[in-house]
Amino acid sequence: MSDLIERSDAGIVYETEEPVRFETIDGVAWITMNRPTFNNAQNSQMTYALDAAFQRAVSDDAVHAIVLAGEGKHFSAGHDIGTPGRDVNKSFDRALLLADHTNKPAAEFLYTREQEVYLGMCRRWRDAPKATIAMVQGACIAGGLMLAWVCDLIVASEDAFFQDPVVRMGIPGVEYFAHAFELPPRVAKEFLLLGERMTAARAEQFGMVNRVVPRDQLREETARIAAKLAAQPRLGVWLTKQAVNHVEELRGKRSAMDAVYHMHHFAHAQNDLTVGNSIGGLDGKAMAAENKKQAGEA
Repeated sequence: MSDLIERSDAGIVYETEEPVRFETIDGVAWITMNRPTFNNAQNSQMTYALDAAFQRAVSDDAVHAIVLAGEGKHFSAGHDIGTPGRDVNKSFDRALLLADHTNKPAAEFLYTREQEVYLGMCRRWRDAPKATIAMVQGACIAGGLMLAWVCDLIVASEDAFFQDPVVRMGIPGVEYFAHAFELPPRVAKEFLLLGERMTAARAEQFGMVNRVVPRDQLREETARIAAKLAAQPRLGVWLTKQAVNHVEELRGKRSAMDAVYHMHHFAHAQNDLTVGNSIGGLDGKAMAAENKKQAGEA
């Protein structure tokens, strides 16, 4: 049945009550996604926990820099579209000034939910007044891109790869549409239209990644950079972030993202009308299988 019609949250099974871990080491907050069984797929349970962790880090004056990491083999396989903990129909105490989505009809259901948990929260985290680093290993796919892209710096392992294959679903990229700002336009088109994996080395060539290091040196290098950020003057860091972010806004980042958000939800509605499912009938298992096929994996 369509995601836009089915409203029951019965049957949700969370494999952990701690989808995000938080620790502070030498003035650096380490926020770690903790669903390694499902490659850190983002359900609402995790997303709200991430928001709480960012809020905690920002509120603590002893924290001077923030690292976002993923437990296990992969940084994040993207949004949860098929685990037992997929909780798209569940209500949460909302972080933004938006209504509950669960009682909304038709396309308004996902349009309301994703304004909160995807677009709204990502923008909120991007604007955090403290410096942030994404520590990326393995897969950083679709919704995982959003989490990495909101961070000020990205440090990746040599085996990391980046991918947004949702055109396969008839959808023009994930909700936080930063593709044409993170990449040159023609490369962004290739990235989206072909849906292929981009290696960390190639991403570094375009400035999407700051550093690429061997996997066994990833945490050490990230900690080293975080320590340097933590030693910078607090207000200076905040003002510098605002300055660069403002330049992106002058280039139209926010308005472009708003426009594509509407295209994204037109695509969801079209899928729902034509195949009875907002993501085109493709669950996580089907998407993963196709990704492996494209990558030439067994």
